[in-house]
Amino acid sequence: MEGLRQDRIETARLVLRRATMDDLPAVHAMLSDRASMRYWSTPPHEELEESRVWLQSMVDSDPALSDDFLIECDSEVIGKMGCWRTPTMGFLLRSDCQGQGYAGEAMDAYLAYIATRGFTQLDADADPRNAASIGLLTSRGFRETGRAENTWLVGDEWCDSIYFALDLA
Repeated sequence: MEGLRQDRIETARLVLRRATMDDLPAVHAMLSDRASMRYWSTPPHEELEESRVWLQSMVDSDPALSDDFLIECDSEVIGKMGCWRTPTMGFLLRSDCQGQGYAGEAMDAYLAYIATRGFTQLDADADPRNAASIGLLTSRGFRETGRAENTWLVGDEWCDSIYFALDLA
């Protein structure tokens, strides 16, 4: 895209930064937590190796295809925010950090940044049971574009999706 790809975005309480493999312990703690992963597209990671592969793919991602950040608060990784594959956005927050406005703060900063990169639209999907994520998306201007059943098999449970889009232009 046209705009410059940043490596760091700062807000009043947070830092959004690119992942490194040194983040593995913190990322695994988040990805292995059942409450954090309740509405994620995979089950919680039981093995460190699962999280290592996940993190390695984030670290090695092609900047032309991905624009993802880890979220830090007080120098601790508490989540991730961004486009794992542009223009598809996703976010995850440690369960002990939910309900404190961190996701909204990180999303506001990310949306301001990604708009400078020349993107005209983002999309996202959420599990219909995930009221917090749906509320965050809609409060930031994402509009529902469709619904589908049995879109994700997470462990042995089929999950549905609500699809969203946000016009940036």
